[in-house]
Amino acid sequence: MLLVGRTVQTAVRRNLCRPFSASKNYLHERKGLVLGVFEDEGEEGRLHLTEAAAHFNQSVSGRLSELLQISGPKLKKGKSRIFYGIHKDFPCVAVVGLGKNDAGVCGAENWDTSKESIRQGMAAGCQLLQELELNTVEVDGCGDAQSAAEGATLGLFHFDQLKSKKKTKVSLQLHGSADAEGWEKGITYAEGQNLARLLMEAPANHMTPTAFANIIEEKLAPHAQRNWIKEQQMGAFLSVSKGSEEPPVFLELHYNGSPDGKQPPLLLVGKGITFDSGGISLKPSPSMDAMRADMGGAATVCASIVTAAALKLPVNIIGLAPLCENMPSGKATKPGDVVTAKNGKTIQVDNTDAEGRLILADALCYGHSFNPRAIVNVATLTGAMDVALGSAATGVFTNSNWLWEQLHKASVVTGDRVWRMPLFQHYTKQVTDSQLADLNNIGKYSRSGGACTAAAFLREFVTAPHWAHLDIAGVMSNKDEIPYLRKGMSGRPTRTLVEFIQNVKILVFVSNS
Repeated sequence: MLLVGRTVQTAVRRNLCRPFSASKNYLHERKGLVLGVFEDEGEEGRLHLTEAAAHFNQSVSGRLSELLQISGPKLKKGKSRIFYGIHKDFPCVAVVGLGKNDAGVCGAENWDTSKESIRQGMAAGCQLLQELELNTVEVDGCGDAQSAAEGATLGLFHFDQLKSKKKTKVSLQLHGSADAEGWEKGITYAEGQNLARLLMEAPANHMTPTAFANIIEEKLAPHAQRNWIKEQQMGAFLSVSKGSEEPPVFLELHYNGSPDGKQPPLLLVGKGITFDSGGISLKPSPSMDAMRADMGGAATVCASIVTAAALKLPVNIIGLAPLCENMPSGKATKPGDVVTAKNGKTIQVDNTDAEGRLILADALCYGHSFNPRAIVNVATLTGAMDVALGSAATGVFTNSNWLWEQLHKASVVTGDRVWRMPLFQHYTKQVTDSQLADLNNIGKYSRSGGACTAAAFLREFVTAPHWAHLDIAGVMSNKDEIPYLRKGMSGRPTRTLVEFIQNVKILVFVSNS
């Protein structure tokens, strides 16, 4: 069962969103095929065809393997070739290199190399065939249909909703594998991440707090209430929204998938700043446009809950997303102002560009009222995290070894990695030493250890024994680091969150049985 609560400060509603669309260049269907080949360690220069590729090769009387031998050097991992006219049903066949067949989990890289290679290969092949304007592409399951589906679906995503000329819309189908269940699961995982990418990539004037909520409403069931944020005494959240003409929205999602209605929920909280100018502490203008994605935490949280619902996972989840803009105006919060959070703690706001922790503080306080099994908040919180880890991994701050182990285990499977960061009292002392209030929103030494002091600030609003803060600032966008994601907003770590929920579902089932 799904329940969606929206709380807004006004009754204004308007739908500013458009569904996915793509150009239709042909009246008839044109079909392509993506096949994989592994490196054969036995003989130099030989390739080992996947099961599907071997069957295809047999159907064309060995022509595929012959062409692979004469068309150039051995097909290495991530490289591809296209062959035309070798099968009547597939005018174009893309063959991609998958590396070693039994690579498995790499401890140094903290991911499953085989899964990552399949994701990269299928994405590359599908992108090549999309450029040829093929409407339908069948994809080799490569012995791991879920990873193949993830790579193909993630690789085809392209934000062109606002362009006149659009990329060809490609319908994906599984080829030569009986693992239809794994394929469908992979499609669902990837579509969840693509939803987050859509939310993050859209321009801020299109993806306002109201528009964000409208998109989630299209996925789930809505109901609205007025003036609730003020009634809940969420002074920190409201202080951030004061400078904008757009009304703040507090989005609350309930997914009740467990047959046990008394099962404590998993609480997911996402930062939802739909545009961050920095407020009175104005950001530099270069790259400020990227701050349309400062609601990446809310996007990934909402997308993961939508995905969990699509997968019908037997677990109860509550999602909270405080949504607003951070803008400068005569009504905006000023540096040095003191605001009061929901739990009664006062906060000296010395930097209005450290606003994410303020809206999360009130959401975390409210979330405790549900007595959750565990709390995970996700936020593009600090530039310091980007400096620390770059785009290699999401930084995780947690008070729970159990929760860390579950998040890390999930990230190894998805290839969307996490890395544990320190949550020392050393940092707590820096945010509790405030001249005018209980807390300071930037800490005593300002820039030093910025990601850590931000986490320490959030900890002041957490009493639950299992809490994790995921700082996703470094993984917000993709340039060329992840081969199966095009340039743009990444939607990370949506699949890791879904895999984590899947694992928690199993643990809950075992503990209750």
